[in-house]
Amino acid sequence: MRNGFHGSCRSVAIAAGLALVAAVSAVADGPQDHERARAALLAGEIRPLAEILQRVQPQLEGEMIAVELEREHGRWTYEFKLLQPDGRIVEWYVDARDATVLQRKVKPSRERRGVR
Repeated sequence: MRNGFHGSCRSVAIAAGLALVAAVSAVADGPQDHERARAALLAGEIRPLAEILQRVQPQLEGEMIAVELEREHGRWTYEFKLLQPDGRIVEWYVDARDATVLQRKVKPSRERRGVR
């Protein structure tokens, strides 16, 4: 349901400024990770979350429930988790430097996995 997503665009836009802090904090293990992510932003290795969202948002459907910034295999990646109306979670992996969509994973809904 695409209308539900567009209805939440304002929420995403308002949260985008705060989400960078959350994304940088989500890098993981310790305070050095937070500083590494901030340094990567200042060095131009990654683009601000709001800029990446602006570029990929037309492709994303559902309600955004989480954003993470990760460095794996030498590449910074934003991971967007979206909840679909049918209960599935869709994870989008996006290059944090140029907004290239690297991967899209669809997780089964809880009902389809037998979880209640």
